[in-house]
Amino acid sequence: MRAVDIIHKKRNGGELTNDELSFLIKGYSQGEIPDYQMSAWAMAIYFRGMNAEETAYLTMAMAESGDQVDLSPIRGIKVDKHSTGGVGDKTSLVIGPLVASCGVPVAKMSGRGLGHTGGTIDKMQSMPGFRTELTREDFIAQVNDIGVAIIGQSGDMAPADKKLYALRDVTATVESIPLIASSVMSKKIAAGADAIVLDVKTGSGAFMKTLDDSEKLAMAMVEIGTKVGRRTAALISDMDQPLGFAIGNALEVREAIETLHGRGPADLTELCIALASHMVVLGGQAANLEEAENLLREKLRSGEALAKFKQFVAAQGGNPEVGDDPSLLPQAPVIVEVPAPKNGHVHAIQAEELGLAAMLLGAGREKTDSVIDYAVGITLQRKVGEPVREGETIALLHVREDNAAVQAVSKRVQDAYSIGTDELSPSPLLLSIVTESGIKRI
Repeated sequence: MRAVDIIHKKRNGGELTNDELSFLIKGYSQGEIPDYQMSAWAMAIYFRGMNAEETAYLTMAMAESGDQVDLSPIRGIKVDKHSTGGVGDKTSLVIGPLVASCGVPVAKMSGRGLGHTGGTIDKMQSMPGFRTELTREDFIAQVNDIGVAIIGQSGDMAPADKKLYALRDVTATVESIPLIASSVMSKKIAAGADAIVLDVKTGSGAFMKTLDDSEKLAMAMVEIGTKVGRRTAALISDMDQPLGFAIGNALEVREAIETLHGRGPADLTELCIALASHMVVLGGQAANLEEAENLLREKLRSGEALAKFKQFVAAQGGNPEVGDDPSLLPQAPVIVEVPAPKNGHVHAIQAEELGLAAMLLGAGREKTDSVIDYAVGITLQRKVGEPVREGETIALLHVREDNAAVQAVSKRVQDAYSIGTDELSPSPLLLSIVTESGIKRI
């Protein structure tokens, strides 16, 4: 078997076999197949695509290129959740303890952020003392004991994906649905969950800008999960404006805690309940989504979800009192108000621009070795559809000091708001549900 023959076959529209894809991924991982041949193969995939079976074969080949986590010692059906990323997305901090309080074990491995704000791991580390690294034995014991653990992702998980993604990034082949889907799912499958719920973002602040493309990506990932024996469902959620009001690490933890108290932003609460409902059904703790939703709302109302969050924080070395007193989280000493430039109604908020603005304040990483300031970030005061008056505060910048750089960020935040004269209702948050049965628009 030769790489050139596999490239030729796909270039001409052929269907690759499991053996061919395994040969290619193994050879590339071990340095036997050079970058220039994998670049040619990736470009052939970009133009020719892959069917569901090929994509599943590719996913498993990448999952098998490194460590695979065995979660069988954990009792029950393990359900994982993954988001394709968005500005202000702190759902894992709410969903982990919320789903665990319903009896579904959550054994989750999350990543750090590069660009925008930090990832789930960075947000959790804004809680002083919180440990994001556990031994395998401690990880499993914690999930069996309290029902939830969230740790950093192993560097040896799906290493072929990491190598291939870096190559795609410099060869203009990132925007390929089969390659994106296999990249995401290879890590989820290697992480060992029995079932997977996906939150696929769409809109200006998402990687996928259109609903059609988001649905295609979601369907590709659901098909992969189904073919490799993982029950999988996906929700398409709007990211034309940030989720919730907080953008930044400690700020987002505070907002997640407010949500567990039952007084969080409506959009964040709605999305967490929707995702968690699918997890509870797949985890066998509810017969249908309506039953799951009722159970989840009761866990929020009774305080059981918050109690589980405090257990989770304490188990990983953090101070559980943060659950009742978020002022224990890092706080920036200076708050700068961003004024509305004119009267009207908020018509749009460029979510990606606000994410980049938060990064410039220090809440995210511009480079892999950048140091995050957990305290800084942005809290929105107005969202799409709301009225504003000229000079009224539309956002707050949480910073170390007010200087020229902060004023430049303030202007950037102001420019991210589109204010018009007509009243406008925000877009629906939840747009589609994707399962092995197909796509259902909400």
